[in-house]
Amino acid sequence: MTEPKRLFDCIQYNLDKASYPDMLAAKEDGKWQTYSTAEVAATVDRLSLGLLSLGISGGDRSPEGIDKVGLIAKNRPEWIMLDLAVQKTGAVLAPIYPTIAVAELEFILNDAQVKIVFVNDEELFHKVLSIKDRVPSLREIFTFEHVARAKHWKELLVKPTPEDLDRLGAISGRIRPNDLATIIYTSGTTGTPKGVMLSHQNIYSNVEACLPCLPRGPLRVLSFLPLNHIYERMLTYLYLFSGTSIYYAESMDTIGDNLKEVKPQMFVTVPRLLEKVYDRIMQKGSELKGIKKKLFFWAHGLAARYEINKNMGVWYNLQLSLANRLVFSKWREALGNNLICIASGGAACQVRLIRIFTAARIAIMEGYGLTETSPVISVNRIEVKDRMFGTVGPILSNVEVKIAEDGEILCKAPSVMIGYYKRPDLTAEVLTDGWFHTGDIGEIVAGRFLKITDRKKELFKTSGGKYVAPLAIESKLKESPFVEQIMIVGPERKFVGALIVPAFPYLKDWCKQHSVKAGSNEEMIHQPEVLAFYKEVVESYNKNFSHVEQIKRFELLPAEWTIDGGEMTPKLSLRRKVVTEKYRMQIEKIYAE
Repeated sequence: MTEPKRLFDCIQYNLDKASYPDMLAAKEDGKWQTYSTAEVAATVDRLSLGLLSLGISGGDRSPEGIDKVGLIAKNRPEWIMLDLAVQKTGAVLAPIYPTIAVAELEFILNDAQVKIVFVNDEELFHKVLSIKDRVPSLREIFTFEHVARAKHWKELLVKPTPEDLDRLGAISGRIRPNDLATIIYTSGTTGTPKGVMLSHQNIYSNVEACLPCLPRGPLRVLSFLPLNHIYERMLTYLYLFSGTSIYYAESMDTIGDNLKEVKPQMFVTVPRLLEKVYDRIMQKGSELKGIKKKLFFWAHGLAARYEINKNMGVWYNLQLSLANRLVFSKWREALGNNLICIASGGAACQVRLIRIFTAARIAIMEGYGLTETSPVISVNRIEVKDRMFGTVGPILSNVEVKIAEDGEILCKAPSVMIGYYKRPDLTAEVLTDGWFHTGDIGEIVAGRFLKITDRKKELFKTSGGKYVAPLAIESKLKESPFVEQIMIVGPERKFVGALIVPAFPYLKDWCKQHSVKAGSNEEMIHQPEVLAFYKEVVESYNKNFSHVEQIKRFELLPAEWTIDGGEMTPKLSLRRKVVTEKYRMQIEKIYAE
């Protein structure tokens, strides 16, 4: 068996070991359709030959000389098959979020000089078609779903001859580990998208370092985070190199049903989705009656006190064991009843949630990284001794981390990007002597656990010259079941303020219990009793912070921040600049005399 060096080597690696029947799987016409390793291998080769017949190639192997193929689609087996096929031709995949704005899409297609685009469905086909005339490099658009007057991706599947396969083998054989594998345009919280160039070696080195951190295979996983983000994509390669079966959720709305059907041992999420899972559990708990309701909140109270790597005492352990049997077993059933762990990344996860899920025998492996680092820098491991609440875990074995004088986290690793596509100026800003500047502030705890304390660029000064780190304040306030979303404001102002989106299902229940008129969201947030209640909520958390960091005034907002609304990035990070512009009037009201 040859040692894998490029990402597409995962296919041969598995064929050499043993082809497994469900390498990839997805729902088709209401039934789970599985694809074996042998079927995936054959499809990838046929698609590679089809791409070569269209003139797609690795060119002179320089980032600018390699052909680029665009991909705008939801998670599905064809996504990965195309990715691997493009790699085997020597070309490069530039994946794009399906929710992207047309102006950004046009910029990326032109910046990368994309020659062919694959899209999911009719809506995305027309989105690309609407700007095709303004993208001179774009030759063809193919669709995964059947769309009228559009070319279907299966038209590219060539029936290979032995000579064709020899030619493909010769082309893919010339691809080196340090060759460019993909360009990922970061949505970013501000400014124009930047094309992050990652090589096969960048991503594969991260796969190698992460393999020992996860449960031993073979496993079955459910995939639903966007594959065009490096987080889910790197883990996909990790699954493919470890004999793990990947089942793709139908949509974000069907995750609950798909978990029960697939019964995975693991899935990957971002904190925002984990918060929603938790909120649904708590909502169901509050609807219980009598002894069942008392048991639910007794178990929840126990879990909220749980400490990892600490003996909580015989009496506590007995109670928790009973709580797991009577209450938390139902939580695990709702998640497929087979779950070993959930990996969380992309943003800070509330410690309270990690504590409660861990007590309920669902390990939360919170990690940290960036697109530019392929992505993982550190992660809490499956072994309890390698997990610590409030941190993003131990540093990976092949990553060096140091904390700069100003607290910024710097890292050096084989997973650090080649650079930003066609932007040596931006590359020079973040890479110094091989050290990548993450833009995050952090510290090393207990000699080996990395803790993120804030984003460097999000730290701000009040008009009194005092520094404030908004992330810590926001994370704490989000522990309240009545706070759905929050953004701290106050740069160059006299005091710290906040924009708060209430958790409206909880607020409606509160209004009902306190005989407060609960009409629309807009009406609710202006009720004097509601405003007084939120003042109490804010004050109860203010005691955790210094006088300078405490929220003095706030404004409640009537609607959740979303990707469609532009306030959230596709990986559900807050776009502070957008929120600041959109709610300028509310912010001015906070600071009005």
